[in-house]
Amino acid sequence: MTDQNSRRDFLKTSSVAALGAGLLSTLPNMARAYADGDDAIKVGLVGCGGRGSGAAEQALSVKPKVKITAMGDAFRHRLDGTYNGLREKFRDQPERVDVSEDQKYVGLDAYQKVIDSGVDFVILATPPGFRPVHFEAAIKAGKHVFMEKPVAVDAEGVRKVLAAAEEAKKKNLKIGVGLQRHHQASYLQALEQLRNGAIGDIISMRVYWNGGGVWDPRKTREEAGSEMGYQVENWYYYTWLCGDHICEQHIHNLDVGNWWKDAYPVVCRGMGGREVRTDKKYGQIFDHFACQYEYEDGTTMISECRHIPNTWGGVFEVAQGTKGTLTTEGRMRIQQGGKTSWAFRGDNPNPYQVEHDNLHAAIREDKEFNEAYNGAMSTMTAILGRMATYSGKEITMKDALERGVTIYPYGQELTFDSTPPVVPDKDGWYPIPVPGQTNQLT
Repeated sequence: MTDQNSRRDFLKTSSVAALGAGLLSTLPNMARAYADGDDAIKVGLVGCGGRGSGAAEQALSVKPKVKITAMGDAFRHRLDGTYNGLREKFRDQPERVDVSEDQKYVGLDAYQKVIDSGVDFVILATPPGFRPVHFEAAIKAGKHVFMEKPVAVDAEGVRKVLAAAEEAKKKNLKIGVGLQRHHQASYLQALEQLRNGAIGDIISMRVYWNGGGVWDPRKTREEAGSEMGYQVENWYYYTWLCGDHICEQHIHNLDVGNWWKDAYPVVCRGMGGREVRTDKKYGQIFDHFACQYEYEDGTTMISECRHIPNTWGGVFEVAQGTKGTLTTEGRMRIQQGGKTSWAFRGDNPNPYQVEHDNLHAAIREDKEFNEAYNGAMSTMTAILGRMATYSGKEITMKDALERGVTIYPYGQELTFDSTPPVVPDKDGWYPIPVPGQTNQLT
């Protein structure tokens, strides 16, 4: 592989990355240093759903002093549920959950109040449509950040994250992204095997997240109180909030393919639709995608993700090389000539915890740590697949980044009284993409 094809050089030479350097203020606003490890890092949690609760628990489980001092969510019941859960989890270390009532913030503007509350480190775990705006605000305020994947739902959001990532680098801020396989011992050992030539040159890859789906819509419109509240409560089914499941889940597998290849795709073709989840209560999103990505050197990555019960499933990746095959299905292993030549052995600590351990170590030791660039471009890989599928067209990464349609209402101050960017028709149906008819480029 040439340097020109590398992921690092893609980011250095990308017109989008170059543009990002000038989009935000470059005035210094350095966060506190923790090299001596004497002071507790004060954590603010934005987004108190399942992943936010998990990320907060993992941050508070880091061995040096860490405490959560502020929390925010769109809904009070979620905030209370997470707060009570953390208090119970750390009942033997109550000083780690130090959130007074006036440091609990509710509403769509809660993120800014958490950021402004005096915290050093912010966890961003809201529905991903909000992520670029929240990340920009955290970096502007000089905070270290852990943000869940995906980091955006459209190309404009990815460009915002790339620009903020460049600003974070200037401010020496540490940024983690919830692509935890990068911190998983089995994947790291497999990567070492790949880099040492164990399967030769990669010529094709297959990546899968095929399963039965996620939770059904949780509240009715009447219970939610407004159309905006209804969509935010049931965020997974609205592309402007979720990005569709190719972004929200399948990004993990697409990211592994990019990681193994050390590059990002240059073009994609895809197909998909709504085969089973056809009721109007399921909003806009598809229940299956099948994409073919190509890298600059001609390598192909075949991608599948599905939300259909009682079908063949699996969450794994396969790389075919000139000398053998690496698979993560079941026991991670390399096969050559039908025989296993290497298999992962040893401890495989929880990568969700390890990623926080590594991020907090970088903060305290002042080591370079910025996963936002890769998080943005692996997110863009998933968005590219969605765009190709929704439109039924072949779309290049360059066109997608520069001309992809914007679906999140950037620049608007959202409240529960705001009108969402998509609304139902008189029969309760939301606009659903139709391949061959739906345009994805401006």
